[in-house]
Amino acid sequence: MRKTYTASTYSNDTLESSRHNTIRASLNDNDWNDSPPPYTLIAGDSNTLTGNDGRVSLDVNSKLARTLSVFIKDRPEQSPPEYQESEIEEFAQPPPLNIVIQIVGSRGDVQPFIALGNELQKSGHRVRLATHDIFRDFVTKPGLEFYPIGGDPNELMSYMVKNPGLIPSMKSMQAGEITKKRAMIREMLEGCWRSCIEPDDATGAPFVADAIVANPPSFAHVHCAQALGIPVHLMFTMPWTATKSFPHPLANIKDNKAEPSIINRLSYAMVEWMTWQGLADVVNGWRETLDLEPVPTTEGPFLAYTQNIPTTYCWSGALVPKPSDWGQHIDVCGFFFRDTPDYKPPQDLQDFLNAGSTPIYIGFGSIVLEDPEKISLIIAEAVRITGVRCVLSKGWAGLSNVSQSPDIFELGDCPHEWLFQHVSAVIHHGGAGTTACGLKNGLPSLVCPFFGDQPFWGEMIHAAGAGPKPIHHKSLSVDNLSEAIRFLTTPEAAEFAHLIAQRMSTESGVQTAVQSFHRNLPRQTIRCDILPHLPAVWTYKTSSKHTIKLSKLAAELLIDRLKIDGKKLGMNELRTYIIENKRWDPITGAASAAIGTTVEGNEDDSRSILSSHQDDADNKSLIATSAEAPNQKKQNQDGKRIAKGFGKAGNTILKGGLIDIPFALAEGLRNAPAMYGDKPRDFGPVIDWKTGGIVAGKGLVFGLYDGISGLVTEPVKGAKKEGALGALKGFGRGLGGMYWKPNAGLAGLLGYTMQGIYKSVYSAIHTGTRKTIAAARREEGILLLAKARGDQSFDLGQIVTAFEEIKKDDCR
Repeated sequence: MRKTYTASTYSNDTLESSRHNTIRASLNDNDWNDSPPPYTLIAGDSNTLTGNDGRVSLDVNSKLARTLSVFIKDRPEQSPPEYQESEIEEFAQPPPLNIVIQIVGSRGDVQPFIALGNELQKSGHRVRLATHDIFRDFVTKPGLEFYPIGGDPNELMSYMVKNPGLIPSMKSMQAGEITKKRAMIREMLEGCWRSCIEPDDATGAPFVADAIVANPPSFAHVHCAQALGIPVHLMFTMPWTATKSFPHPLANIKDNKAEPSIINRLSYAMVEWMTWQGLADVVNGWRETLDLEPVPTTEGPFLAYTQNIPTTYCWSGALVPKPSDWGQHIDVCGFFFRDTPDYKPPQDLQDFLNAGSTPIYIGFGSIVLEDPEKISLIIAEAVRITGVRCVLSKGWAGLSNVSQSPDIFELGDCPHEWLFQHVSAVIHHGGAGTTACGLKNGLPSLVCPFFGDQPFWGEMIHAAGAGPKPIHHKSLSVDNLSEAIRFLTTPEAAEFAHLIAQRMSTESGVQTAVQSFHRNLPRQTIRCDILPHLPAVWTYKTSSKHTIKLSKLAAELLIDRLKIDGKKLGMNELRTYIIENKRWDPITGAASAAIGTTVEGNEDDSRSILSSHQDDADNKSLIATSAEAPNQKKQNQDGKRIAKGFGKAGNTILKGGLIDIPFALAEGLRNAPAMYGDKPRDFGPVIDWKTGGIVAGKGLVFGLYDGISGLVTEPVKGAKKEGALGALKGFGRGLGGMYWKPNAGLAGLLGYTMQGIYKSVYSAIHTGTRKTIAAARREEGILLLAKARGDQSFDLGQIVTAFEEIKKDDCR
C-alpha cells in the first residue's frame, strides 16, 4: 500500500521520535521505489517558514484571488497528445540541433546545466550556454560554447537578499534599485535574444538556435522561441507548474477554510500574476523589437500552461514525486550532476582534513550578505560550543574565521563534488546544486534560506528526516545554530541522509532530462526531406506547390547550384505559438477586450509622459551647467513624444473597436456552449487573412448546421447516456446551441475576418526580425557547405539528385 506523508505530519516536536521511525520504515520499505514519501508543503502549516523568507503572503479571500479562482476553474484542462511507446522509440535520436541553454541566476543555477549541456553534446547536438559574463570560464572549461547575456549575478543576489519576496522593500524603492533591476532584466532579455542568432563572440562561428532550454527566471525563452518558430523546453529546480498537491514554494497562504487542492493551484496563479505585473511592460516593450505583438494582460502569467511548454524538474522523485495532475509533457527526472572535476586540494586544506575528526561544512555560495562579520561571529561561537571542526567557505558572502580558531578552515574556491566526500554534514543556503550534492553524498544538511527555492529545499530535507528545520538567515543565532549542529552530528541524521543517498543512486537525472527533451521535440516538422539526418529550417514550394523541408546545408547547395531561388525560402516553423486572449463566454470576452483596450491606451499615454519626466531628470545636470538654454528644444521633443503617445493610444483604441472586441465576442460566443457541457468546434488558429476567412466561413456554416441539428442530435446523445433524463438535458443543450452557435457564426464573419486581415498586415509590416533570422541561417549554411566540400566522404551530388527526384514525383 502506498504511504504518503506531509510536512504537517512532522510539525510537532513531541512527535520527532515517531516521525523518524515512520520515515525510516518508509525508506527501508521493500517497495520504496513505488512508494516514496512525498514532500508536501501544506498551506498555513506551522512548520512552513514565515516572515521575510522570500515567500509572499497571499490572501485567498482577496479580490485578486477570487478573480483568478474563476479563471482557473473555467479554463479547460489542456495537455499535449499522449505519446505511444512506438513513437518514443522511433524518435529516440533526433537530428543534431543547435541548442541554446538560457540561464539566469547564481553559479549554483548554472552548474547543473553544464552537466546537461555535456550530455546533450553526447547526442551530437551543438550546445551554447547563455548566461552572465562572469561564468565564461566556468562554462567553457568543460567544453561548452558560451554566450554572455549581461546582468550581474552579484548584484542580483544582493537585491534578492534585500528583497526576498516578489514585493520590494520601501528602502530598495527609495534607493532606485527597482529601476536598476528592471534595466538589468531588459539587458538580459536582449542578451538572450542575441544568444539565439549571433555568432560565437570568441570564434566568430555562425549560430542560429534550433531549440531552447531555459530556466523560468530567464523570462526570454518562450518569446525567443516564438520569434524563431522553434521548440522551447523549461527545466527548473523548484515547482513552477500548478498542481493540487502542494502550493507554490514562494506562496505563504494565510489561514483559510477552502479546499486545499484548489488553494494550492490558486497559489501558482497568484505568484505568476504578481511576477508578470512587475515585468509586463518591460517584456512587451522588448517584444516589439522582435516584431512580436504584446502579450495580453490575462495571458502573460500563464504562457507555459496555455502553450503546453514541456517542463522537466531537476530533483529526485524519491523526495518530491511527480504530482498526479501533471501531464505527460512534465517530468521529474532527478538531480543534475556533472562529473567530479579533476581537483587536487591545496596542501593546507589537505592537512586540515587529516588533522582531526571529520569536519562539517558551512557556506552560503553565491549569496551576498549585508553583514558578513555578524554571521561569521555566530558561526565561530557555535563551532566552539559544539566542539566540531569546520570548513568555512568564504564564497560571495565574505565569511571569515573572525576568531582565528584552529578548528575553522577558511576556504576559497573548491568543487563541492570533491569536498563533500570529506565532510560529515553541511550547512548552506539551500541552493539546488548544493542541496543535491549534499544529499548525493549522504550528508545531513541544515538550510539557512535567503530567497527563492531555498526554503523549499530546507523544508524538503527536514520532511525527509535528513536535517533539522530550516533557519532563516535573519533568525540565525548562536543557540539555534548550535542546536542544529548537534542534530546534524547524530547517528540518526546520518542514517536518514544515507538512505536518501541510496535511493538517489538509482537515478540518472541528466540522462533522463535529455530523454525528456528528445521526447518532446516535434516529430513531423524537424527533419530535412533530402538529408533526414539534419534538422529542417527552411521550406520551399515547388512549381506544383508541394512544400519541401530543407536543412541549412541542403538549401545552400541548391541555391549554389541554381536549383532554387534563395529569396523564395520560407521559415520552417518547428513549433508555432499562438498567444492570444482565451475567451470562455461572450460577456466576459467582449468586456475584457474592451477593458484591455482602454488600459493599453492609457498605458501608451502614461509611458510617453513618464518618458518625458525621466528625460527631465536625466538632463537636470546638463541644464544647470550649460551656457545655452535648451528649454525650447526640450519642449519640442516632449511635445513630439507626447503627441506620438496619444497617437499610439488612438491606434490602440481603434484596433480594439474594429478587431479585438469583435474577435473576442466571436470567440466568446463560440465557446459559450462549454458552459453547459457541450464541446465547441475548433476551427484552428487565425494567423493570416486566408485562415481568417476560412475560420469565418466554417464558423458560419457549422454554426447554422450545428445549431439546427443539435435540436435532434443532443437529445439522442443524452438518451443513450442517461435515458429520459439525459434526453431532457440534451434538449436543453440543443436549445442553447440553437441560440449560441448561429450567433457565433454571424459574429465570426466580422471578428475572424478582421483578425486575419490584421495578422497579415502586421506580418507584412514587421519583417525586420524574420530577415535577421534568415540572414543568420544563410550565413551558417554557407559555412556548413564549405565544410561539406572539404569532406571527401560526403557526396554533395546526392542532394541535387534527391531534390530532382522530389520534383519529378510532384509532376506525376
